[in-house]
This record gives sequence, structure tokens and C-alpha cells, in this order.
Amino acid sequence: MASDAKLKEDLPSLTDRIVSTYKQVGGINYLGHCPLPNYDIVVSTLEDLKEIIYPGYRRREGLHMGNITYHVGDLIDGLHDKLTTQIARALEHDERLQRERGECDPDASIDYEAKGQAMAIEMLNRLPKLREQLATDVQAAYDGDPACRSLDEVIFCYPGLEAITVYRIAHELYVLGVPFIPRMMTEWAHKQTGIDIHPGATIGNYFFIDHGTGVVIGQTCEIGEHVKLYQGVTLGALSFDTDSDGNLVRGMKRHPTIQDHVVIYANATVLGGRTVVGHDSVIASSVWLTRSVEAHTTVLLEKPRLRLRSEAPEEELTEEVNFQI
Repeated sequence: MASDAKLKEDLPSLTDRIVSTYKQVGGINYLGHCPLPNYDIVVSTLEDLKEIIYPGYRRREGLHMGNITYHVGDLIDGLHDKLTTQIARALEHDERLQRERGECDPDASIDYEAKGQAMAIEMLNRLPKLREQLATDVQAAYDGDPACRSLDEVIFCYPGLEAITVYRIAHELYVLGVPFIPRMMTEWAHKQTGIDIHPGATIGNYFFIDHGTGVVIGQTCEIGEHVKLYQGVTLGALSFDTDSDGNLVRGMKRHPTIQDHVVIYANATVLGGRTVVGHDSVIASSVWLTRSVEAHTTVLLEKPRLRLRSEAPEEELTEEVNFQI
């Protein structure tokens, strides 16, 4: 059956109706002349950084000490240019939003390119320390999972490490004051792994997320060293304070503090900026915790009771069997 050419004649009218909404509903379109950070280039930057952090595991094969300097040098050169441009764009757009300037009218007194380059250089200078920190996270995953056979398996396979790697990169940019881009990075990792870590969170060394799906870590969360989280854990806010006009109060600590050597099991929820989980504590599965606990504390729900009902005749029912997973 052939398409109806007459119906296609209505498409210009539809186009006009859509375009008219760009004025009526202006908050979800950007039509300025000042370019925004480019999403694809930000993701490409992440891939280049991971290539430097984990050489030989990603794109380039056959790397050795004889050619690694050239390979890393080439990546660093490209990253300098990408980061400089994208950070400059982010800074300029953020400044425009802060001043509520509707049109693209750059502040002539600010050299965004120079500021972007300075931040890019500082970010690149942090890569050696960042590699040392991520090496502790790889080790924590290996030490914390008896199913893992090597560090290689962690780097190749573990979504928790992927999310932590992107978080640690984004966190450095966040600390430097780069707008937009850190959140773009961690939300890309969220989409890839199902793990949502805000770049503003503070996380110590030897951090391990096992399985990972559904983990949420809020912006003002503070996590110590040697902390282990399982899937479905939420480290979130208990409530949101508002001002006299009903607007959210921003900049306050809303998320919990998790001290060293804490384990939080699957689907546990820990909420509130004043909530502190003391060191060497264990939070059991499905716990809902909104107040602090002392060090060396185990928090668990009382053992639940199962009620089973079967429609099968009594003579067909088998005797009770115990299962272990």
C-alpha cells in the first residue's frame, strides 16, 4: 500500500506548530549562538582518560614500555584541547545563567578559554594521583569478592569499578569548580551501569560496589575508606528544607556520613545529613536507617516470617526443604 502524498503536505504546518512551542515552552530548548558543552565529546574525553588510567585494557593493544610514552603523550595532547574547549563552554554558559542573560553576550572581561585551559591542565596533573587511588578500588573489588579470579577481571567486567572510575574523574573536575561536565559524566555512567554517584560526594580509598545495580549516592555524602556497598543501596536525603518562599534550600549537607570499614548490604537505605554510620559497622539488607549508629554496630531487621499457601491437594505437597544461596 503506497503512502498518501496529501498527508505529507501537512508536515510544514506541523513544523510551524512545533517551532512555535520553542517560544511558549522555552525552558527545554537552547537556541543561543554560544556553544554548549558537547555531550559526545565529553564522553569521548572520558574514554581517553580511562585509556590512560587502564592502558592495555581498553582500545589500544600491543602496548609496552617502549611505546607507552608516545601513546599517552598523544592522548594527553588531545585531552588538553578537548578539555580546554569543553570547560570554557561550560564556564561561559554557567556565567550566563548566573547573570540571567538571555542572549549570548560573553563578558569581555573574562577569558573563558584561558580559564578552561588552566582547569584542563590541573585536571591532567591529577591523573597520577587518580591512578593510585583507583588502584586501591580495583584491589578492594578483588579482595571483597570471592568469585573474582584476578585484577584483570575487575577492570574488564565490574560495573562498580566503571562507575567509581567515572565518579573519581568527575569529582576532580567538580572540586576544580567546573560546571555541568562532572554531572554529564556521572549521569552517563549511571546510564551505562545503573549506579548513580553524584560527583560532589566524597569517597575514600578502597571503595567497592558489589553487583551495583540501583546504588544511589547523594551529593553531600561522605564515605570513608574500605567501605563496601551491595546492589540497591541508597545513601540519600531524609527531607528537603525550603525557604519562606517554598524554594529548596541548597548547599546544605543532606546525605549521610559512612565511616571506615563499613559494609552495607543489598537494598538498605541510609538517609539524612546528620546520620553517621560509625566505623566497622554492618548495615543488613533492607534496613531503613535515619539516625546515627555507633562504631562496631550491626543493624538488622528482625527475622521476617513467610506465609506459604498452596492450592495443590495435601497429598501432593512435599516436605519442607531448606535452601541456601
